Amino acid sequence: MAGQPEPASFPALDLDLSAVPAADPGASPQGFVVEVAPGERIHFLDWDGPSGATPGPGVRQRDAPVLLIHGLAQTAWIWTPVARRLRARRRVVAMDVRGHGLSDSPTHGYVPGQLAEDAIAVADGADLLAGADSAIVLAGHGAGAMVAAWTAAELAERCAGLVLVDGGWESLPETTDLDPEEFLRSLEEPPEVLRSMTSFLADRAGFDRATWNADQEQAARATVIEVPAGKVVAGVRPHALEGLARAIFDYRPEEALGRVGAPIVALMASDDEFGRRAAAMARLQGARRTAGLPAIPVASFPGDGHNLMRYRPAEVTAAILHVELLAGPTGRRGQA
Repeated sequence: MAGQPEPASFPALDLDLSAVPAADPGASPQGFVVEVAPGERIHFLDWDGPSGATPGPGVRQRDAPVLLIHGLAQTAWIWTPVARRLRARRRVVAMDVRGHGLSDSPTHGYVPGQLAEDAIAVADGADLLAGADSAIVLAGHGAGAMVAAWTAAELAERCAGLVLVDGGWESLPETTDLDPEEFLRSLEEPPEVLRSMTSFLADRAGFDRATWNADQEQAARATVIEVPAGKVVAGVRPHALEGLARAIFDYRPEEALGRVGAPIVALMASDDEFGRRAAAMARLQGARRTAGLPAIPVASFPGDGHNLMRYRPAEVTAAILHVELLAGPTGRRGQA
């Protein structure tokens, strides 16, 4: 296919599924909020997990806790299939990006610096960065991968690894041929999908009935509001959706990821009709080689859609568990 890069354009990410714990069906997170400014509270789900060992002097802690960041128009609940597995090995927290889920929806703050500050505030509020040498792994999905990249750059040595789940390596104007307004229109749901909660859930179940379960229903319900007339409307406020969309359309992967010193891995789904997203990954890898930066190992899933947490939860979990292994004993990134 035209535009499709050669396989050698980026190294394959070797995922050890034998290291992935079974999902804990009885686990249930606690919800908390952290206030970043008056009237600006960010909500997060704390899935708990085992405590890590205290590292020696000058050595970054392994088995770092994990902060999960959802994508556009989603909530922290989309990470449930991963969190149920990951919590057996790591402390796990999933946040609602400002304007989404149960986080506040101020009319401002949908810019890289503030979005990163929100994520760091959640990490601090959840005591993920309690020790002087502590560090966290960041995993983001779609637009959340871009937020995770901005956050990783701000955290510097306190970021132990960055996992890009089907996003974060591309410039959206180049890969979509859209501007933010056109992109937002493309997200609009057909009226028949929104005519009732039953219709909405049936549509979401239809994406892949084999993976539809109570967790997927909860994640879907968290994205909409059922109004008295029986219809459902999007849970994210229009100004928040527009604000985040404009931020991600300004995202430049070479610049954002070039500021991240921690190990980076990526997972790529099949939503790439013209090969543009794979070509964007190849361009990024070439730019990193030119800059003397490590290649980003990539796992591709050509048979699965964008929501890899739903379709490939074990693989996403394996990537999160693996990313720290790419760092040296002092936590500095080695050449991949």
